[in-house]
Amino acid sequence: MLKNTLEEVIANKRNINVSFEFFPPKSDDMEDRLWVSVNKLKDLNPEFVSVTYGAGGSTQKRTYGTIKRILDETDLKPALHLTCIGASKSEVNDVIDKYYDIGVRSIVALRGDMPASSPQYQLHPDGYKYANELVEVIKKKYSDIEVAVAGYPEKHPEANTLDEDIDNLKRKIDAGADKVISQFFFDSDTFLRFLEKCRKKNINVPIIPGILPVSNVKQMVHFSKMCGTTIPKWMIDIFNGLDESVETRKIMAGVVAIELCRILHREGVSDFHFYTLNRSDMVSAICHILGVRDPAVVQ
Repeated sequence: MLKNTLEEVIANKRNINVSFEFFPPKSDDMEDRLWVSVNKLKDLNPEFVSVTYGAGGSTQKRTYGTIKRILDETDLKPALHLTCIGASKSEVNDVIDKYYDIGVRSIVALRGDMPASSPQYQLHPDGYKYANELVEVIKKKYSDIEVAVAGYPEKHPEANTLDEDIDNLKRKIDAGADKVISQFFFDSDTFLRFLEKCRKKNINVPIIPGILPVSNVKQMVHFSKMCGTTIPKWMIDIFNGLDESVETRKIMAGVVAIELCRILHREGVSDFHFYTLNRSDMVSAICHILGVRDPAVVQ
């Protein structure tokens, strides 16, 4: 399989571009792990790296510190995850200005998740209600900011149908979004059907598949329930019985992610966004097999 992956990449003569998502650390140990990952993955020359931002700005201080350090200590292009839920328009506008002033020119514009602990949660009366409104204000304030938005190959959990959700995505594109980063998925056909539907709706910006290499099955199930991602039965089966076999799970997770990328690349996809969970080992190995390597060490 690995031989086929490399042969297909070379034969297709399409460069593979990668980007990585990190989340702000909550402790000193997590801080150390994050920066080990950043310093290892930066040598792969990613198109950008995104840093998450909690609902209502709940991780705002840590997000700012992480992005500021990326700007100060690396040549990476950081993209701020910006949510508008739970904040007023003026508060959100101030955040945009704050990050623009330190050099951020890329934002992932999101509505944000409704707090799970508050079923009757009401949107801020003076806030942006939807991501398309956030996209529009960002573009009006700063035309040189590149804006990405989220896409859901299996529809957003709150949408009634995939077609309805793609109509909502089209509103974000019409508001000025430059590209789409997809929620993670585990079946290549799921993404390819989504991509085809988007193109038929005249969504012609880049649509980048989000890849989540998962070796922790319980974590995978938890994440998937939160965002409405289907876990194929075959995937559950191959991890069955490996609860105590950490290294074996890592190998299996890497193989699954590589095969997913290989199939998508064969179908014309050349950009991949990796949800790293602040770990570099598996993502680095996957990128290496895909031919994405540190130029300084390539012979």
